[in-house]
Amino acid sequence: MKTIWRGATAAAAVLALAGTALTGAWAGADTPSGPAWVDEARMAAPDPGQWLSGGRTYDEQHFSPLTQINDQNVGQLGLAWYADIDTERGMEASPLMIDGVLYNVQPWNIVTAYDAKTGKELWRFDPQVPLRFGRLACCDIVSRGLAAWKGKIFVATLDGRLIALDAKTGKQVWSTLTVDNSKSYTITGAPRVYEGKVVIGNGGAEKGVRGYVSAYDAETGEMAWRFHTVPGDPALGFENEAMEMAAKTWTGEWWKAGGGGTVWDALAFDPETHLLYIGVGNGSPWVRKWRSPGGGDNLFLASIMALDVRTGKYVWHYQTTPGEEWDYTATQQMILADIELGGKQRKVLMQAPKNGFFYILDRVTGELLSAEKYVPITWASHVDMKTGRPVENPQARYGEVPVLISPGAGGGHNWNPMAYSPLTGLVYIPVTETYMGYAAASSFDPANPGTGANYTGYEAERKAITDYADKHSKAWLSAWNPRTGKEAWRVPAPLKGSGGVLATAGNLVFEGTIGATFAAYRADTGEKVWEMPVQNVPIAAPITYMVDGEQYVAVNAGWGGGLAHVERSNYAALFLGKPRLLVFKLGGKATLPPLPEESRAVTELSAPPKVTASAEVVARGEELYGTNCALCHGVAARGGVKDLRHMTPETHQEFLDIVIGGKREANGMASFADILSKEDAEAIHQYVISRANIDWNGN
Repeated sequence: MKTIWRGATAAAAVLALAGTALTGAWAGADTPSGPAWVDEARMAAPDPGQWLSGGRTYDEQHFSPLTQINDQNVGQLGLAWYADIDTERGMEASPLMIDGVLYNVQPWNIVTAYDAKTGKELWRFDPQVPLRFGRLACCDIVSRGLAAWKGKIFVATLDGRLIALDAKTGKQVWSTLTVDNSKSYTITGAPRVYEGKVVIGNGGAEKGVRGYVSAYDAETGEMAWRFHTVPGDPALGFENEAMEMAAKTWTGEWWKAGGGGTVWDALAFDPETHLLYIGVGNGSPWVRKWRSPGGGDNLFLASIMALDVRTGKYVWHYQTTPGEEWDYTATQQMILADIELGGKQRKVLMQAPKNGFFYILDRVTGELLSAEKYVPITWASHVDMKTGRPVENPQARYGEVPVLISPGAGGGHNWNPMAYSPLTGLVYIPVTETYMGYAAASSFDPANPGTGANYTGYEAERKAITDYADKHSKAWLSAWNPRTGKEAWRVPAPLKGSGGVLATAGNLVFEGTIGATFAAYRADTGEKVWEMPVQNVPIAAPITYMVDGEQYVAVNAGWGGGLAHVERSNYAALFLGKPRLLVFKLGGKATLPPLPEESRAVTELSAPPKVTASAEVVARGEELYGTNCALCHGVAARGGVKDLRHMTPETHQEFLDIVIGGKREANGMASFADILSKEDAEAIHQYVISRANIDWNGN
């Protein structure tokens, strides 16, 4: 780990804010309760210079009232310090900054504390997650953040543990296992603490689990309550009335396939009503006829739910996608705000989930107030405001023949946090316009759950869908006006992608780009006012804070896999530098080390090897790929965590060592030797080579 800091005095006047004139790390030790003492009172009136929770406050707005860095002087922004991150995977977390200490988390849930002013490392904690759990993670071995409460830092691990650390020393205080490790549960989301309870969900819907969210006592780690999001086996009895109600919307023996509905990311909280808001994920399997053969809405899949944080009791729900079968999770970030809507002041919850509609709900009652398209949609024409249900395109209910649907499984907006500015009244959304071919497999085995897609046959249909998707997919930063249900402005994103968002009272919106830059825009107009190359892709949401009268902006930069983008026209690849925590301030003078010589410029990719196996072996490889690899590497080997069509010659040589030998376990690619033979792995390799040749030759 390498840290650098070079001091410089900001030219702009210092904003006088009570409680922000800290003296560096552990300034909080002068307070009665010590470092990182976050409680109800502090969260109710957060110091403007602190970043106490994932979205800064309970309402998850990702908005800061700091103005020292603003649209007039942001051009003076420079690097203050940086810290190399020892990983080759993606960095998706927003750090916390409490009392002069910046707390960060990286893949494999390693937590590090830094002096927020100088970058000096104060402590590090490695939970030693067994590498075998990397094979279960959807999608990648990432962690999206931490939580803090009364002198403790909380981290949830990939293998399902919830751990409390002493904020001063990084030593473990308590640890509790939140999942059944005999099932394919993982955790990539960030915990939150509300009213002394640490709340955490989990992932694994693609692997056939039953979703739930749990709350634990922040002092002891004892479970306070658990709420399941889909019903279990009726013969065992229902846990509560909500599960009995939900079961009426399922048919067949859905519990044998798990059901899905994991709460793998979004949480928000309203302390006035004690309501905890959770976003529920997709079904298991994706295809509804295989999990619920008689149809049905399949509650509470793809739903926004309100629970009483004190008891975990169901209060209300709104289902964004009834009978979900497109991976249209509602686990994307939820923002709470008070806005004028229809001539009335409303307490609202806003969400832009994967399915492409921007929803506004009354956060007290769950009443649907607005649902407008924020991205092109083909699966539904609109939402009926009388019933609250989408008016579906009948062709979207796919069979075995592939059907073009938008948005694709990546969604119009995914986990990358959006931001809301109460000053402009706009929500800033990292939007992707995506298209995908959906098809149902001809059979399904609950003992071997995949995504439910059909990986064999219909090559002409699949090629047409792929060509259309390649030509029409794009991305942009959208400034969405929730009062009008329309876009106020947009900034096209380079290379079809963009990162999480931070909004500030300095009339600024910060966002990373897949062009390996970090940029700032005017919050009112979208005009780009600053941009800096940073050698890697900041896909996480930035934060901003103040120490000793200076405002800083911090962001994790790390795409994962080293290959940011492939341009199909000339097969040029942009190779990246190390993942890093980057911290900026006005007048910052630190510089990043030069990239290695081979990575400084766009590099031509070499042609893939030739297929050496028979058509039968390639077809077998396609089937095995669909069952074992598509979850992380994309349907038809088209992207995901790492695009296997563009492997280097060295990776081709090591393919069996990686898949069977576990050579890259540290990167999350655990060995498949327990379920694949060498012949199986070689068949998959030949299929991937065939896919690479199809794209290389343009047919």
